[in-house]
Amino acid sequence: MSMDSSDITGRIRRVLNDHGRLSQPAELLDVTADLYQAGLTSHASVNVMLGLEGEFDVEFPDQMLSRNVFSSIASIQSAIETLKAG
Repeated sequence: MSMDSSDITGRIRRVLNDHGRLSQPAELLDVTADLYQAGLTSHASVNVMLGLEGEFDVEFPDQMLSRNVFSSIASIQSAIETLKAG
């Protein structure tokens, strides 16, 4: 089942709102905005990762557990699309 990229973006934003403790709603952030500058902490990024795994039924392998992967909505989306593609 292929997912629409705007659908993925919306779902990522929802997970970020639920778990990211950002300084502003994820809807207001550009997809390339630095999430760490927007208030994401390494602790919150773990909760975001767990939320994303539940939302998208994926598992992030160790090599994807880097600050880069969680640095923006676009980079998270790229990682999820890679995981979904298998």
